Amino acid sequence: MKQSQKKGKKNQIGAIGEALVIKELERRGFQVIDQNYLKPWGEIDIVARENHTIVFIEVKTVSYETKSDLENSVARETWRPEDKINSQKLRRLGRTIETWIAERRYTGNWRFVAAIVKIVPRERIAHVYFVEDIVPG
Repeated sequence: MKQSQKKGKKNQIGAIGEALVIKELERRGFQVIDQNYLKPWGEIDIVARENHTIVFIEVKTVSYETKSDLENSVARETWRPEDKINSQKLRRLGRTIETWIAERRYTGNWRFVAAIVKIVPRERIAHVYFVEDIVPG
């Protein structure tokens, strides 16, 4: 598979993950107010409001070929997408969050969470969970 095909598939999987997270956030009563907020130094996948708090959400999506592959990964904890949120990523996210806050002159409460999406596209299976209390750098 060519590099451009891999990147295109990765972007497609990421878009599916973001759409699933937005659906879950709305089901939980969040209001999505921004998506794919992009600056040269970073991107915030989703910005939502929960009551009087802004929630910045980093979405990490991984796909599996079969439901069995997904179940094995979960059971063995062989690879966790949240592990990709390293200190460098947190620093970039922190700077991007600061920029979003400054541009909007926002002075209220906020928090940062990761939304983890594991999918089996061929079988239309998805599992979404949230990792709370992450501190951006």
